[in-house]
Amino acid sequence: MMQDTIAAIATPSGEGGIAVIRVSGDEAVAVSDRLFSGKAKLADVPTHTVNYGFIRTPHTGERVEEVLVTVMRGPRSFTKEDVVEISCHGGFVSVRKVLDLVLESGARLAEPGEFTKRAFLNGRIDLSQAEAVIDLIRAKSDRAFRIAMKQSEGSLSKRIGELRHRLVELMAHIEVNIDYPEHDVEELTNAFIKEKCSLALEDIERLLVTAEQGKILREGLVTAIIGRPNVGKSSLLNTLAQEDRAIVTDIAGTTRDVVEEYVHVNGIPLKLLDTAGIRETSDVVERIGVEKSRQALSDADLILLVFNGAEQLLPEEREMIAELAGRQVIAIVNKVDLPQQLEEADLSEAFGSDRVVRMSLLEQQGIVDLEKAIARIFFSGQVESSDLTYVSNARHIHLLKSARSALQEAFDAAESYVPIDMIQIDIRTGWEHLGEIIGDSVSESLIDQIFSQFCLGK
Repeated sequence: MMQDTIAAIATPSGEGGIAVIRVSGDEAVAVSDRLFSGKAKLADVPTHTVNYGFIRTPHTGERVEEVLVTVMRGPRSFTKEDVVEISCHGGFVSVRKVLDLVLESGARLAEPGEFTKRAFLNGRIDLSQAEAVIDLIRAKSDRAFRIAMKQSEGSLSKRIGELRHRLVELMAHIEVNIDYPEHDVEELTNAFIKEKCSLALEDIERLLVTAEQGKILREGLVTAIIGRPNVGKSSLLNTLAQEDRAIVTDIAGTTRDVVEEYVHVNGIPLKLLDTAGIRETSDVVERIGVEKSRQALSDADLILLVFNGAEQLLPEEREMIAELAGRQVIAIVNKVDLPQQLEEADLSEAFGSDRVVRMSLLEQQGIVDLEKAIARIFFSGQVESSDLTYVSNARHIHLLKSARSALQEAFDAAESYVPIDMIQIDIRTGWEHLGEIIGDSVSESLIDQIFSQFCLGK
């Protein structure tokens, strides 16, 4: 498989200014040369040059497309193989014709993520950097993009590499102490092992502290907008989305399905779910909407519970407040531009005064206060950080926790004066778990699973 020359469309499908077909492998230049007609053959042009010409059918010489062809010879390419990128006019027909000719000329269609997989297998990037490529593509905010960019440049890899290096040194000391006790080496006492394990645990803990925030920035907060009918739920969605995504009327029960929208609030990506008003209803369609609202409520990371400040709390709203005890809730008192009747003390008692936000969606009041409340809950009031080495990948988080567990066992064993050759087993386990993050010790099936998540052409 690695000996094959592969090709795929590297740009999104559909109409556009240009489309790019990427070709990689030992025969990438030769395959492209069979189709390319320009001032010089691609085999003769310098590396990292862009060459103007035409794609022609090999047998008839019929001109198919006007193109710019970029030649990048390995190892100075993304895959460390010879890479050719053919830029043609965007559109379904033109790009498909060019790709078909490339495949007919000796390349095979690349599997999802195969270009990045080759970059990993050829040693250009490690596994955590490869996974950061997915995060770059899927980033839902500027901060998520910056975090992914840092990881693709190796910020996480460097910290994991330094940590593993220190564990290797510790294991080497243990080996020398076991195998060559007559040599004049630093005596390995239990206190020494505990000190080294403790330092490693502190490093892992520092990385895990960023895990929840990093996961939020990577995937977004699933945020359900809940409340009884006509309190301003759809108006809140439209305000945060800065466009009319949901119908707003004075008629109760307008929203009958869950409306989804991705927005950024103070740099935090939110997947907003505007739900049907939760109430008892005889309307069959609205009842289905209410059930969907309750499902969204159970799945949400954050709940924006909206009230009409111009009215007193109703019994069903008090039931909802009690039902949401212990959840991440921000109570929004809407319509504060009207004479107020709602007792905010009830909301402060249930959720805390810092989680009650007064708003007038009609007059666009309180948006900044809502942003601050969200940042306060999930980011201790501060989203920005000078250290962008966030751990955001669920696989990385799991492996860091497994490494922490193994090193904690080593620390406890040293404290109990377990023989050091037994302690070394736990230290090695922790070292191996860390290695799985960057791909030093990982199964082929896991590699295939990771790269299958990529799109074609990446």
